[in-house]
Amino acid sequence: MGDDRKQNEMEGALLFDDEDEGGDDRGARDGDGGHPGDGRAEEAMEFLSGVLRRMGLDARVTVREDAARVVLDVSGEDAGRAIGKKGMTLDALQFLANKVVNRFPERRRYIIVDSGDYRERHDQGLVSLAKREAKRALDTGRIVTLEPMPARDRRLIHLSLAKLAGVSTKSNGEGLGRRDILDPDLGPEPVLVAEGAQAALGRDA
Repeated sequence: MGDDRKQNEMEGALLFDDEDEGGDDRGARDGDGGHPGDGRAEEAMEFLSGVLRRMGLDARVTVREDAARVVLDVSGEDAGRAIGKKGMTLDALQFLANKVVNRFPERRRYIIVDSGDYRERHDQGLVSLAKREAKRALDTGRIVTLEPMPARDRRLIHLSLAKLAGVSTKSNGEGLGRRDILDPDLGPEPVLVAEGAQAALGRDA
């Protein structure tokens, strides 16, 4: 029964092993010579529009760019399905777009796939969660283990708590089960964050 529910939640999602996440777009983030007008934005938009069409989604793609990155914005009736559960489909589309557009090392551009202000709201929710659970770890003196997250979200948790005194963060687990651990260095007993604590982060826009 539980397996069937999990399968239904993931239906239609594009999933990649956590070890592959980021892949060839890491170099693109550093800016390897791409620039507005180099054709990368148009290539990315055409690719993403084609993928959404093949997924049977009623969605449109608009593009904006600067010297550092290309942002593809997905809108339309099926934008929520393009986001997917906890943004997993959106992350997978971004992964694919970066793989295709940056398949050659010269003139790389970092491609971001978004839908409205989804990523901004999602990131704000993650930062709030990180600070709230870090405070709980400090108040209780116990390790807090967050739910499994994709690499991008785990990195944001690490960065948001990097300057917080008294709490260290690390990732544990493998693949899609990899999760962040908040350690106050005061006690060995872990506290597992319940699914409800992160439910808001999993809603479609």
